[in-house]
Amino acid sequence: MLGLSPEHLLVLLVAALFILGPERLPGAMATVRKTAQKAKDALANAHEQISSELGPEFEQLRKPLGELNQLRRLDPRTAVNRLLLDPSAARSPAVAPATASTPPPAAVADGTRVDMEAT
Repeated sequence: MLGLSPEHLLVLLVAALFILGPERLPGAMATVRKTAQKAKDALANAHEQISSELGPEFEQLRKPLGELNQLRRLDPRTAVNRLLLDPSAARSPAVAPATASTPPPAAVADGTRVDMEAT
C-alpha cells in the first residue's frame, strides 16, 4: 500500500496515536478512509470517461506507454545489450525483464576456448 512496509505503517499508526490521542484517532482514520475511497472512485471514473470518449484510440495509446514502462524497468547495461547488441531484440519490440547471465568463455588466438572463471 503506497509502497510502505507493514513496519512503516505500524510506526505511522503509533505516531498518529501519540499526536491525535485515543479520542480523535478513530475519527481521523475514518476521514482518511473516506478520502481514499473518494480518490479511488474519482480515478476509476476518470479512467472510464477517458476510455469511453477515446474508444479504440485509448487502447492504441496504452500499448506504446506499456512498452515504455517495460523499457524504464531495465538497467542501462541490460537495455544496451538487449536493444543494440541482440539481433532478436530488433525483431521483437517487447522487452523482457533483466536477467542475470554469465559471460561467454574467452577465445584464444588458436581458436580454443578458455573459461576465465575456472582459472
